[in-house]
Amino acid sequence: MSFKVEAEISQFGGKLYKLSHESTSTNTKMDVNVYVPGSSPKTKIPVLLYLSGLTCTPNNATEKSFLQYFAGKYGFAVVFPDTSPRGANIEGEDDSWDFGTGAGFYVDATEDKWSKNYNMYSYVHKELLTELEKHFSALDFSNISITGHSMGGYGALAGFFKNPGQYKSVSAFAPISNPSSCPWGEKNFGNYLGSDKSKWEEYDPSHLIKKYAGANQPDILIHQGAADPFYFRDHQLQPENLVAAAKDSNYKGKVLLNVVEGYDHSYFFISSFVEDHAKHHIKYLGLSE
Repeated sequence: MSFKVEAEISQFGGKLYKLSHESTSTNTKMDVNVYVPGSSPKTKIPVLLYLSGLTCTPNNATEKSFLQYFAGKYGFAVVFPDTSPRGANIEGEDDSWDFGTGAGFYVDATEDKWSKNYNMYSYVHKELLTELEKHFSALDFSNISITGHSMGGYGALAGFFKNPGQYKSVSAFAPISNPSSCPWGEKNFGNYLGSDKSKWEEYDPSHLIKKYAGANQPDILIHQGAADPFYFRDHQLQPENLVAAAKDSNYKGKVLLNVVEGYDHSYFFISSFVEDHAKHHIKYLGLSE
C-alpha cells in the first residue's frame, strides 16, 4: 500500500502533507494529513496523533487548531486521520450527522452491516501508523503521544488505555468521557457493537481506566469549556465521570480536568488551549528542556 500526495503545503517552516490511500481496515479510500516540522534534528522526530470529532475531516484541525505552529516550535510531527470511512454506500450511513459518515467513533464494528467498513479503531491504532512509518522515515512512531477533541477525545483516551505502552502520553479537549451513558455513545455503540453493553465497556474510558495496569501512567490533561452546550445542557461529555472512575484506579489524582469559563465546543476553544496540550506532550516525548 502506498500513499498518494494530494497536496504539499509549506507552513511554519515545515510541510503539511495531504495524503490519501486505500485502507484494508475500512475497505475504502482514506484521507490523512501529516505535518512535519522543518528542523533537521539529529534523532528521529516524535509524533502526536490528533483524533477529530463528529463530522470532521482531517482538514478541520489542520485549518483551525493552530497545532502545527506549536509542532513546528517544539519539534514534533502531527498526524490528523479522518473520522470515518467515506463512500462505503451503506444504507443509513448518511441519515444523521452524529452517526455513520463522519462518525466512525473509533471502534471496530461487530454488527454485520457495519463490520466490513467501520473499523476505525484498527485503522487508526494499527494500519495507519504502520503504513505512515514506512512512508516517513524521519518520524519516530515508537515515540508517539495521542490527543483529540470530543469524539476524538474519547478515541484518544480509549486508545491510550487499550494499548498500554504504545503512547507516551494522552490529553483531550471536551472528550466524550463515558460514552456508555450518553446519547451519542448509546447511538453509536448500539449500532456498531450491538446491544451487549459489555462490548461498549471495552471502548469506554470511564470503564477502561479502572482496569488499566500499564507501567506507563502519565498525567491526563483535559480541558472542557463551561459554556459548551454538549457539556452543561446535553450531558454528552461527562468528564467528571472519568475523574470519579480514576479515584478507584491506579490513576487516582492523575486526571487533570480544567473546566474553563466562557468557552464552548468549537475550535476557538481548542486553539485557545492547544499550547497547553503541546507542552503537556513534549514532556513525555523527550522534547522539553
